[in-house]
Formats: sequence, structure tokens, C-alpha cells
Amino acid sequence: MSKITTELLLERAVPRSTRLRKIETLNLSKLQLKTGDLDPRLFSRLRHLQKLDLSDNLLDKFPNSLTLPDLRVLDCSNNKLEDVTALKQFPLLEELTYENNVYLTLNDDYKVMFLLQNLRLLNGKDITKLAKHVRHVNTRKLTSKVTAHWEKFFRDQLPEKHTAEQVKSIKKKFLKSVQTNVVYGPSSLSEFTRWRVKMIAEEFLARSLGLELNSDTEPEEKTDDNEEESTESPREAAEEVAQVTVTPSKRKRNSKSSPGNKKCKTQANTKKETEVNPRKSAHVEDDPAPDKPRTSNQPVKEATPEQEAKKAQNNGEEFPKERSNRRSSQMTGEQKSQEQDNSVVTLTPVKNSKRKEDVSAEPLHFLQCHSKGNSREDFKTQLWSCVFEPVLDSGARKDPIVNSSRTVATCGGESVCLIDCETGTVLKKYKVATEEFFSVAWTTLMMVTSDSRKKAHNILAAAGRRGIVKLIHVAADFCYGEIKAHKKPIATVCFSPTQETHLFTASYDKRIALWDIGIPDYDYNFKASQLLVLETASIPLRIALVPTCPEQYLLAGCEGGCFAWNIKLDKGQKSRPFEAIFQFPDGESMTTAHRVDGLAFLNDDVVVSKSSKPGCIYLWSWSRSFDSKGKGCQQTMSAVILAELEWSTTDMSYLTLSTCPAKEYVFCGDEKGSVWMYNLSNYTTAWSSAKGKRSERRISPTQILKWPELRVNGEQPPEILVNNVVADPAFTYLVVLTSVNITAIWKKS
Repeated sequence: MSKITTELLLERAVPRSTRLRKIETLNLSKLQLKTGDLDPRLFSRLRHLQKLDLSDNLLDKFPNSLTLPDLRVLDCSNNKLEDVTALKQFPLLEELTYENNVYLTLNDDYKVMFLLQNLRLLNGKDITKLAKHVRHVNTRKLTSKVTAHWEKFFRDQLPEKHTAEQVKSIKKKFLKSVQTNVVYGPSSLSEFTRWRVKMIAEEFLARSLGLELNSDTEPEEKTDDNEEESTESPREAAEEVAQVTVTPSKRKRNSKSSPGNKKCKTQANTKKETEVNPRKSAHVEDDPAPDKPRTSNQPVKEATPEQEAKKAQNNGEEFPKERSNRRSSQMTGEQKSQEQDNSVVTLTPVKNSKRKEDVSAEPLHFLQCHSKGNSREDFKTQLWSCVFEPVLDSGARKDPIVNSSRTVATCGGESVCLIDCETGTVLKKYKVATEEFFSVAWTTLMMVTSDSRKKAHNILAAAGRRGIVKLIHVAADFCYGEIKAHKKPIATVCFSPTQETHLFTASYDKRIALWDIGIPDYDYNFKASQLLVLETASIPLRIALVPTCPEQYLLAGCEGGCFAWNIKLDKGQKSRPFEAIFQFPDGESMTTAHRVDGLAFLNDDVVVSKSSKPGCIYLWSWSRSFDSKGKGCQQTMSAVILAELEWSTTDMSYLTLSTCPAKEYVFCGDEKGSVWMYNLSNYTTAWSSAKGKRSERRISPTQILKWPELRVNGEQPPEILVNNVVADPAFTYLVVLTSVNITAIWKKS
């Protein structure tokens, strides 16, 4: 039954009314409304409605036939809208607000400016001049380009006496070609440009060939994976960029702080899975927080597309596709004077004379390089993922210790940084003003150089809340492409260790996708394709390929348990359910229902996983737990536990773990800024025995690195949570990522 009734509409009218046809202002905000609740038959009776407030609901789209002929003002901010083209049904709209709809971008701003001819205010800003430019100048330029494309490539392909089939064929080819090849304005507007080009091309064919015009302005068909798009929306005003802090609602359990607290902890709500979802932007799954301004949908100031392109470049979102000397300054502009400006704040630890224990690692650097707007006061941005860059001249992947550098990629907030661990220098910084990066991963590709030789280059993949994977050629300071992998945030990414172009993306849409990112040519043209989709029963948080068979099995720690899939590509089935779910001890019984927020392999067989059970890190055997000969899928298998690691008694989730297989170490941070280190080299030989028994006692940490006392402008930072900690393969450096925008680098003594 719909939540909206005649009685509700009369009650929510401003002022209250006795007749639907008399209502001019209606407030339907904060009612948890979904698209299906907007009944066109009921709304059609609101013939004189002029102002409608639908903010703070759960709408993902508008029905196409609401029939509100006199609507002038619409507020649909803080929803889940994915498309704006249905708003064309309100031609008299003058004021429109849709801030904090995380899937809408700058392209959608331009679409509504074109579709709504009377629109004056968009998200509170006067867009009259820019809208006029979009409707007239932009249209004139694109029409000229579309016509020229037809004349040059397609006019002679159509015989003078043509059949209907020939016309249909040429139309299909022309529409595909013109959307791919007609380019105008900045890359951040490529989706809008393609949308308009298709519309203009169809109108052109209707006039020229007498074809029936397709008047549908719904979203265009999905393009081929090799058709490059960019949906990021950098903002031209630095002060707007500084306002946006999309801080993940990371902590859901055992939290004492309010939702607005700097520590970003919120109370648990076990009624809905989406309200106990991971660390990253729970508001993406639930209601976007109204107090978080969203710059991605703020209308831009009056500017031509050429000016927009320049602003986009200055904000560092996309680098131009052409090879030019401008590229290096765009990616490295902030690193050139790191010490002169405040883009990197170095924090100095104060020695604690009370500490008497010997330490095996010493703190080297404490950096604040992911700050919003380069602010020294930013202790809110959470840092999530880091991975060491592989060395190119080390024989490519053969020796993990040799194949490691001292350069680490870190991500959090709107930026990805490359840091020299020894010197603490931020070598490069890549920013997208409307993104929130959650995961990074390296691969090494053999790319063709200008003289047609093949040379190995490191490529960095970065992904986050927008569901888009950015591909960065670090040596060239160039983000050469992106993959629209998911409609919801990407929690984590990883490359296959055996197939260098195979990238796994795990998303809040409860899917893990396998992509072939291809190898870019000299001009950075590349073709990406989706190879496989793994269906998960709950949100995947961590993924790991089984070392002995990385092309056949993948493990994932999810909100609802630990799962395994057969990922062998010769099976033919592109979309696959999980093959096994593992159960773990829960008191006297076994259970599959637990959050697994940490997952990694210690060696070829031993899996390390951290569950929602307080103070619990399990080590278990993959080979003895997984029955590859089992019949059917979705089997329940008991994890063969080898040992438990003693860890913090907190039940705070999403403090993830990592391993250093070459040195047989496990690392995990806690809620107090400490790093728990476990040297397990004395246990692995016994575990590898076919009769290896479970260690009866919990294994204590070899070392706990305590967070040193830090002073920032004479004050200590707020409570520090260690979100991630990673060592290089040789265990020379230990990189600690925190919830307070501090990257700590330790060096082994």
C-alpha cells in the first residue's frame, strides 16, 4: 500500500487544504518515500501545485507521468536519484534543487538546463546565462559537428534508391559513430555531450531521410566499454571544494558519539543490512546526510565549455588525453612546493619517557597529505587503503621481496597520494573534487612506446564511492581512462597476480566484477570489458585470490560471512552465485552469520580473517576447509581453524588486517592507534603438516606498536583509529592509515 494518500496530501499542504485541486504548496519531505509511492493518478489531481518538497526521501527516479502542469519549484535533495531526464515533464519549472544525490553529476546539471527552458535557479544558483549558452551555443556547435560527420563519412554510403533495411543499418552505424567521435568541451561533460549528440543526430536523420524521430530523452544506451566517459564534476571555486567532506560513516557498533561527531561513529541499527554496512559512506546506501554539502551538483558559474575545461584541469580531476607538457603540472602541481604550502603537514611525535619496552620499529614520518582544500585543520578525512609500488626492473613479480619499492600509494577523501617512505616526500597527488577514494591497486603493463618498442609501466587503479575506477599512468602523471564499474560505491579492488590486465572490483551493489582493462596504446586508447560477475549475498568488504589457484578461486569477506567463488573463465557462465560459505566457531556452535572485515593469505594455504566477534582473528586452512569436489553450489563448509590471534577486545568493525607472507607476519590496527604485529614463523611449519592441530591457546602479539604522543599546534589530535596498516614485502616500512587524516610511516629497526 502506498504511503501517500489523499488525507496525507491534504494534511501536508501549506497551508492545509480541503481539496487537492486547491493545493499550491506541498511538503512531502522526510517520509522515507520511494519511487513507487508517487502515484500518478493521485498526483494528477494536484492541478494547481506550484511548490513541491520531496527532500530527504529514498527516490531513485521520477515516474514519467506525474502530471503537475503548473509546478514551478521542486526540491528533491537528499535522495538517491540516478537520472534527471524525467524532469522534462515539468516544463514550467523555475527553481530546482537536487543536492546530495550522490549519483548525479555535472552532466545532469547540463541536461536539466537544456530540458527545462524556464529554469533560473539550480541548487540555489542563478544559471540563466549558462543555460542560454547550453541551449543555443552548445547546440549550434554540436549540430555543425554532427552534420560534418555525416557529410564526410556516411552520406555516400547510402544509395540514391535505398531500402528501409539500408536506412535502418546506416542509422545504427551513424548514431554509434557520431556519439563516439564528436567531441566538444571538457572531458567532464562527455556524458552530456554524447547525450546531446545522439539527440541532434536523430533529429538530423529525421529531417534528411524522413525517419521517425525518437523523442525519448531517457538515458542513452550504455556505451561500449571502450568508449571513454567521465562523470566526475570538479568545481571551479576553491571554497566550494573545501566545504565538501564526505566522511564515511564507518563505525556502526559500540559507538558513543553522535552522528555529527568528528570520529564519524554512528549507532548500530541491526534492522537493515544497509545500516550496518561498511565504513565507507553508509549514507550512500541510506539517506544522504543533509548537513553534507554536495558540490557535484552545484550549478557552475556562467562559463563556456572551454572555460569549464580549463577549470576541470585546474582542479586536477582529469588530465587531457593529448600528450602535452601540461600533464605533469596537473598531477604534480601540489608536490612542487610541499614544504612551502600547507598541502602536506608533517606532525612531530613527542617522545614518551614512560615507555620502557624495546621496539622493533621506529616512527619516521606523520603526514597530513589528504586534507580537504589542503587544510591544516582537517582531522576528519579518513584514510582507507595503501599498497606499495612494484619495482619495474626486478623480473616482474617473481620475487616479492625484490619486487618492492619504498614508494607507497595511499588513498582517502578526494585524493590519491604517492609517498616516498624513506624521506616522507609526497611525490605525486591526484585529486577528484567529488570523489571519495576507498581502494587502490597496482599492476604492471607492457605498453608500446613512441618508437614501437614494448616497455613495462606501472598502472595504478583507484576507486571509491562513485563506483568508477580511475586508471593512472603514474610515470606520465596522466589519468588516461576510467571504467564505470558499478552504480554504487566500490569497497575494494585488486589485480590478478597472473593476468596483469584482470581487475576485480567489489561493490555495495552486492557484486564482484572481473574486468579486463586492456593495454593502452601510445595514444592511451584502450578497451575494457567485463568478463565475470560474482553475485554476493551481502556487501563484499575484502577480497583475496587463492595463491595456489588465483585463476580459479576467489575469497571474499562480506557483511554476512565469508564466501568463495569459482572464477575460472572457461566455464562459460558469466554471472555466478557463490560456491561455498564458511562457518566459524561461535561459542559452542558454528555460524556463518558474521561480518568478515579483514581477509588475507599468510601463505599459499593459511587464511587470516577478522570477524565481528570482539578480539577475534582466525587463522584457518584453505585446502582443508574447501571441498573442491563437492557437488552443487552454495555449500556450507566449516573453516578448519589453525589458531586464534589475541587482539583488542573492541567490537568496533572495519579495522582491517594485512599480512607480509615473505616474513610470515600479520598486522592489525586497533581503536587506540596501536598496531598489533604477529610473527608466525614458528607456527607455519606445524600448520603445513597434514595432521597439523589447532593451537589450543590464543597467540599473543609479538609486538604492539603504541601510537606516539603527537602535537599539532600544541594540541593532541582527536581519538585515533587505525583503519589499515600495510608493510612492504621486505618488511622495511610499515604504513599506518588512520581515521584522522594522518599517515604514519614506521621503519623496522
